[in-house]
Amino acid sequence: MLVLSRKKNESIIVSHDIEIKVISIEGETVRLGIEAPRDVEIYRKELYMTIQEENRLASESAITWASMKAILMDQQSKRDELQSKKEDDEK
Repeated sequence: MLVLSRKKNESIIVSHDIEIKVISIEGETVRLGIEAPRDVEIYRKELYMTIQEENRLASESAITWASMKAILMDQQSKRDELQSKKEDDEK
């Protein structure tokens, strides 16, 4: 891990196009400003970890194409039954 010291209004440049600037220091809180291209995603670590966990859980419960096909066919079968009953009732 690279460790740097910066004072208020000093910056760090990352990868030519990302600037991280110390905006203010109040007690143990440091406010940072980050300038980066729009396509660069920037997250607080705790939020990023939450997103990663939610993505992991979603991928574990992902529906397969076969099960999706079975669900859709079941729904179509139920619609067909309802339509058939409706037609019988109209006779």
